[in-house]
Order: sequence, then structure tokens, then C-alpha cells
Amino acid sequence: MARYHIETYGCTSNRGESREIERRLRDAGHHRTELDEADVAILNTCTVVEKTERNMLRRAEELEGAVADLIITGCMALAQGEEFREAGVDAQVLHWEEVPTAVTNGECPTTTPDAEPILDGVVGILPIARGCMSNCSYCITKFATGRIDSPPVEANVEKARALVHAGAKELRVTGQDTGVYGWDEGERKLPELLDRICDIEGEFRVRVGMANPGGIHGIREELADVFARNEELYDFIHLPVQSGSDTVLEEMRRQHRVEKFRDIVGTFDERLDHWTLSTDFIVGFPTETEADHEASMELLREVRPEKVNVTRFSKRPGTDAADLKGLGGTLKKERSKAMSELKREVVREAHAAMVGDRRRVLCVEQGTGDSVKCRDSAYRQVIVRDATEHGVEPGDFLDVEVTSAETVYCFAEPVRSAAERADGAPTPADD
Repeated sequence: MARYHIETYGCTSNRGESREIERRLRDAGHHRTELDEADVAILNTCTVVEKTERNMLRRAEELEGAVADLIITGCMALAQGEEFREAGVDAQVLHWEEVPTAVTNGECPTTTPDAEPILDGVVGILPIARGCMSNCSYCITKFATGRIDSPPVEANVEKARALVHAGAKELRVTGQDTGVYGWDEGERKLPELLDRICDIEGEFRVRVGMANPGGIHGIREELADVFARNEELYDFIHLPVQSGSDTVLEEMRRQHRVEKFRDIVGTFDERLDHWTLSTDFIVGFPTETEADHEASMELLREVRPEKVNVTRFSKRPGTDAADLKGLGGTLKKERSKAMSELKREVVREAHAAMVGDRRRVLCVEQGTGDSVKCRDSAYRQVIVRDATEHGVEPGDFLDVEVTSAETVYCFAEPVRSAAERADGAPTPADD
């Protein structure tokens, strides 16, 4: 588990994003602390005037010297991220949504021992188990969670039903590794659990949290069929490969090799017409060669996941990987930059291809200003602006047409049904 220090500058929007970053970090078992005790510092920046920019650069330089890892996000990071690089600041410059994953250093999320369902707005958080079956050489989480401990399917279904009855429109099935749910009892229970949750009466969607390839591979066909027959399930899977090199995966003690990852992707490609692959890469593992790095780059080009988390390796105390001689910070930075640029190209292409499409979406939460964040059937993020004018709020299902795209999300306008047009309900096009 990481100890983090976060500083936020600027407007209310920035403060809201920092709160969301902290919520996700808290849910993953990480702890906020003072700067002198932190493993990682997060700087959420503002760029309103030139003086502010100078202050942000100065503060970034100060934080870089105080912690092992620095993450910079916010307005200046997104609009003028190159200024930090030109100033020689050794940091990851990320969109705020990428920050929580970067802090975890490729580790599994960590729920607390007494984790219970949480209803946050219209989103229900459903931890289905604690612990994992992995022994990754870089991960400190295993010291806190231990081996997998799976409650019965019926117990998790009842928790899911309670969340739906309480008003949840999106259920997020979480755990250190959802793919190994039930392994402690000698069974692979995730497909059964998901089928049972989808049978709950009501209109809602279900997102399956991170599942390591080693746990998913043996149930890939059964699991893909569960996705194919249940429209309640977002056609989305978070499958962290971590490296495109079998040599590095062996040193990481990951329970899969690249071919197993490809097998899973191929199976979902066969079963689903439209789905989203999310994956993670750790860049700069101590034994990673230039050829290993290029293998990861080539795998990214090949499978073209639509959500990619790129994390620079950092040592965690007490792990076996911490004893390895590390790569230089400059080399890790260069490899991280190269992969992040390729990632942006791949992700941008996927979202640009959505422009002009009509999609059914669920409004999940308030966005910046008068906007709402929505998810389509494959869990791609779609932003609807002027929500008040459109009469849209979290919990609504609606049909939209995608009008434009940014790197990690799209913008869309609601589409009126035939009944609405007959009623003469006004839309922006009528103005």
C-alpha cells in the first residue's frame, strides 16, 4: 500500500478532481500522509496566469526532491505538460483519472478487512472477495491482504440486490483479483456470480473490476459467454498484462505469459462485437532491456487497448524486486514517455472512431460545470454538456449521438425518441 501526499491548486473543479482521486486511493487501501512520510506526491496544478505557472514549476521541483515519485495532474499538466519536462522535473504528467492507477505501481487494489458495499451517488461499490492468488515480486499489497478469501455467491448477490434496491444504477464489482473469486474453495465462481447479479430485478449496469490474465485464462470462454448474454454487464474487462516480454513477466512472477493474454483478448473478440480492453504496463522494471521494452510497445500496437495505464516502476519496501539493481531514472522516464505517447495515439484513435455513432448510455455522475459523465455499453466515457437544459442527471439512461472526441472521452448530445418529437419537446436544434 502506498502513502501519498496530495496538493491541489486552483478552482473548485480541481478540488473536485482531487477528492475523486483520494476516494479511489482510499478504496484501494492507500493512505494520505504528510510529505515527509510519503512514497508519492500528487500535484494538482492550475495555470490561470503566468505567475501561477511559475509557482507550479517551483513547487514541482520542491516536491520532486522530497519524494521517490511525483505525479503531476490538473490544468497545467494537461495544457503545458512539456514545461515540466523542459524544466527537468522528473515526474509522471497524467490526466487526473489516470492518477489512482499510477499510484498503485501496478499492484492490486486493496480493500479493508471489513469491506462492505458502498453506495456513492448512483454507483454501488461491491467488494466480492479479499486477497489474491498471486505472488508478484514487486507488489507490497499481498502483505496486507493475504490469499483469496471468497464469501459465498449468495452472500454477494444479496449485497448487490441491496445496492440496486437502494438506488444503484451502476454496480462496480471489485477485489484484488476478481478472476480468482472462489479459488479458495476450489471453484471458479466469477461467471456464476455475474449471471446471478444480472438476474436481479431492475435497470442497472455492472462493471467487473481488475482480473489478472492468469486467473481469467482458464474461464475465458465461459466468462465471455456471460458477457455476451447479459446486457447488464458492461462489455469491458481490465486485464493487466504489465509487460510484453515473457522474460520480464517471469521476473515479475506474474502467473501468465503474453500468449495467455492474447488468448483472452482473442476469445472476447470472437464473442463480442463491441467491447473495451483496459490493460496496464509497468515500464522500467529492473531487469527490463531495450528489447523487452520494445516487446511491450509492439504488444500495445497489436492489441490496441482502449484504456491503458502506464506506470513507471518504483521499489516497494520488503518486496523481492526492491533488492534488484534498478534502471536509471532517465531511462525509465524515456521509456515511460515513449509508451505514454503511443498510448495516447491508440486511445485517441478509438474515441475518434466513435464520432457520429449513436449509443445508449447511463449517466453515472456529475461532471465539470453543468455536465454529466456517462458510460456506453462498453464503458467508454461520454460527456453530455448542458445537462440542466437537457433534463439529464445521474441515474438516467438515454440515447446520444457522439459529436466530438478527446483522447480519453467523447462528447455527445441526447437524441430525442419518436414519442418526444411528437410531443414537440424542445431540443437545442429547435432553438
